[in-house]
Amino acid sequence: MSAAYRLAVPLSKAYRLLNHGPTVLVSAAHDGQRNIMAAAWAMPLDFEPPKVAVVIDKSTWTRRLLEASGTFVLNVPCVAQADVVQTVGTTSGLELTQSHGRDKFDAYGLETFIGEKTDAPMLEGCVAWLECRLLPEPRNHEQYDLFLAEVISAQADSRVFSEGRWHFEGHDELRTLHHVAGGHFLKIGDAVDGEILPS
Repeated sequence: MSAAYRLAVPLSKAYRLLNHGPTVLVSAAHDGQRNIMAAAWAMPLDFEPPKVAVVIDKSTWTRRLLEASGTFVLNVPCVAQADVVQTVGTTSGLELTQSHGRDKFDAYGLETFIGEKTDAPMLEGCVAWLECRLLPEPRNHEQYDLFLAEVISAQADSRVFSEGRWHFEGHDELRTLHHVAGGHFLKIGDAVDGEILPS
């Protein structure tokens, strides 16, 4: 995706990038190593300062990197990236690095760009990116695999997100993905506006 489509999102509106429950890709980097993984359980927690929660299993390489660096990125992928999401969600970055000397980005030809506030790689082609600073909660990490973070920078693809709202009409390939199970996803549908019922 051209950088021309990347729109800075005010932090007070960052929660709207996740409020509809999309699958995310968590990326992190530390000491010259980097990784990316899929996560179906991520959500916004607060408005100002904006906070997020994401569940990351103890066995993942990404978790080790983000714990060491204290930062990570939630990348919001789209329909055009369904194969990428399935691939990075079912392969081990640590095994690739140890056995082939390549990380997932190199192995699968994934292009990245540098964010504004973190060193974590940001995946090209996504429709939103939230750079996050870890809020250390060791008990939550160990007992529940639950990570809380403050969003310190946010961007979105202006073709489908602007003025604080998603608008996917005419861009079917840019609709967000929603994991069901076993490599199956739903894509976000059309907008429906509700009205207050008369009393």
